[in-house]
Amino acid sequence: AGLFGGAGVGKTVLITEMIHNTVSAHEGMSIFCGIGERCREGEELYREMEESGVLGNTVMVFGQMNEPPGARFRVGHSALTMAEYF
Repeated sequence: AGLFGGAGVGKTVLITEMIHNTVSAHEGMSIFCGIGERCREGEELYREMEESGVLGNTVMVFGQMNEPPGARFRVGHSALTMAEYF
């Protein structure tokens, strides 16, 4: 699943809940791809995943705000390639 929306509308909260349910109920792998995320948001998400116990079955790929546009562009392709493996 992918979500697009403005800042502060709850995209990350919803995706985090979906990842938790996928890992807990179905013992699956989840990939979080954050394009244009702030460093702080990535760190917070990592800590939340760690606390909820799903980090071991989650891959996180980030193209942060401070990265050049070309690097951020490739993050989505990288995450898709990882998803194809699982």
